[in-house]
Amino acid sequence: MESALESALWEATRPAFRVRYIHDLNGQPLIPLYASYGSASGKTARAKLARIVRRAPEVLVKVTGRQKGGRHVKAHLEYIGRKGDVEIESRDGEILTSKEDIAERAAEWSDTLQWRSRPTVSSVSLVFSMPARTDPDKVLGSVRALAHAEFSDNHDYVMALHTDTPRPHVHLTVQAEGLDRTRFNPRPVQLSRLRERFARELRARGVVAEATPRRARGQGIAGSSMALVKLRARLRAGSSGQMTDADRLTNEQAIAVARGQAALPAFVANGTEKWQEIRKAYRHAASALDATGSTEDREIASDVSGFLDKHQGMNATPEVFAAHHSRLLNRASLLKDVIAPDQPPPEKERSR
Repeated sequence: MESALESALWEATRPAFRVRYIHDLNGQPLIPLYASYGSASGKTARAKLARIVRRAPEVLVKVTGRQKGGRHVKAHLEYIGRKGDVEIESRDGEILTSKEDIAERAAEWSDTLQWRSRPTVSSVSLVFSMPARTDPDKVLGSVRALAHAEFSDNHDYVMALHTDTPRPHVHLTVQAEGLDRTRFNPRPVQLSRLRERFARELRARGVVAEATPRRARGQGIAGSSMALVKLRARLRAGSSGQMTDADRLTNEQAIAVARGQAALPAFVANGTEKWQEIRKAYRHAASALDATGSTEDREIASDVSGFLDKHQGMNATPEVFAAHHSRLLNRASLLKDVIAPDQPPPEKERSR
């Protein structure tokens, strides 16, 4: 039963990127290199599945920028330090408070790169965020532990906690050039590992958190550029406001889909097909749990079934926009049907 549960959970939550495996002497794949962070076994698998279907808060980790040269690094550090109003903590626990401290750190990270023939990335900035009402100190402590484990042996870094938004978040800026000249250039594999580690550090501090791919939660591709996020918010609020060219193009494509003049992008169908495979894996996991006879396992199996009932399909951003315009077109069609075509419109009252 354990192997069936672990296999089903891995199939449901495996990342979108190609996973590399460690092979045995006969060439058979044993465990994925990602497994130390992404997979789970035994009680850990049960706990992970329960967090997913019970909608535990998801951590957010993303690259926010790459700084080139001392001036760029200095400007970024001044930004995350809010011009001295927010403490910037170094790898060694020092607090950078003055402009001189910040300028010195920026120079240290950039001066050794001046021999290169063209501008080179001096630092990479990331943000680690949690939903509102999460204890900010635990968020900072989690990022501090993560950074020490992941970077301290080879890369210098600084961090700053921001609580000026509902979501407490930490800006972590890592020196790009390592002591061994290895460059820090995070790819999807490493970002996924950082998400898993961040969630694990939060759980160690009593904060319920999970790190799963969007598709494992029944969510399609977000199209998460800021323009699209803001457009979706304006659509929900019923006000389009000032539209950018990107907004306008997205709207035009969505209107064409709503009118039947165009089809949804191919990735939407691919995502829907993948969600059906994930649903099947979740059902296998629920069956394996239900077969144990354990009351706790059956409760998790029941929660899995409820989760799948609420997530029959997977909606990507293009579908959300197209559905919005379909509702508008249907509403306009109904209004036209109310007034017969041969019926003259009501005359306006003449002004006296």
